[in-house]
Amino acid sequence: MDNIHQILNAAPSEGDVLATIIDVDGSAYRKEGTTMLIKHDTTVGILSGGCLEEDVRLRAEELKPGESVSITYNLKSEDDLDWGQGAGCNGSITVLLEKIDFTYYLNLKKLQKQLIQGQSIRLIKKLTSVYQVTDYAFIGDKHMFWGKGEKDFFNSLIGMDTHHPYNGLRYIEELSTHYYFQWFHPKPRLIIVGAGPDAIPLSQFASRTGFGVTVIDWRPALCNKEKFPDADEVVTGFPSEIFLDYQFQAHDFAVLMTHHFERDREFLHYLLEKNLRYIGMVGTKERARRLLGTNQLPPNLYTPVGLKIGAEGPEEIAISILAELIQLNRISVKTKVEAVI
Repeated sequence: MDNIHQILNAAPSEGDVLATIIDVDGSAYRKEGTTMLIKHDTTVGILSGGCLEEDVRLRAEELKPGESVSITYNLKSEDDLDWGQGAGCNGSITVLLEKIDFTYYLNLKKLQKQLIQGQSIRLIKKLTSVYQVTDYAFIGDKHMFWGKGEKDFFNSLIGMDTHHPYNGLRYIEELSTHYYFQWFHPKPRLIIVGAGPDAIPLSQFASRTGFGVTVIDWRPALCNKEKFPDADEVVTGFPSEIFLDYQFQAHDFAVLMTHHFERDREFLHYLLEKNLRYIGMVGTKERARRLLGTNQLPPNLYTPVGLKIGAEGPEEIAISILAELIQLNRISVKTKVEAVI
């Protein structure tokens, strides 16, 4: 999942430093687009297995607001004097450090707002030959963009291939300039229907792996923030009450796990009307056929839910479900980006 949500939730402010992997040569622990936020008393996110973070933090202290610098770390060698010791990598990475000024702070707040509204955003940074940032722009739908730069920079974006599908460096020959491209995507949402004991680890693990989590159940004693502190939202009520006004999105994931046949039947029919990309259901295909009263199951209904890893118990089942969701979300994001190109 994009760690940008973790970064933005940590409220980056003036004086903080963003450290972003902008290039990977060979193999590395993390890929282009991975970001770490360095605040005066803590850090959010990681760039490696732990071998670079302290050096990055020390270098970040040298920057002034609005300044940037790029550092290349060689992770190829296993020599004790090299960065590769114990890293398990066989490549080099270039990390861009940027000290946040007031303008950048405002632009990050606008990015967060657009992501919450469900927009995918592209970021383009114009770089010097040593990969320092001179201008940057966040680009949304309908060529909406904002950022910091001269008028010529923003004009150049109009004719540029801004839909480059992957994060990383590019050298635009006709402009004789290096650029860094990055995509930001909305946080995927998981709707858990059923607030039984097996829903608790699923809510916990999903929240920690980058999903926005909503838990729905008709029993207030089970469905509350005390039992689901990691959930973004808990909703109580019967299907006819909840789904009258609830705003679903086509890219939502839903997992049905009430373990109550009649309630499952009600919730399932409402969910299928919303045409979600994924509806997972605990139980067998035969049970699903009985619930629907037909032998033909919809293509977006996944049952039994989760990848087949031989999972037993609530925690392992939650892991198998999340593995399936992460796999499908990766495919969905890749398809969405390629469809824009």
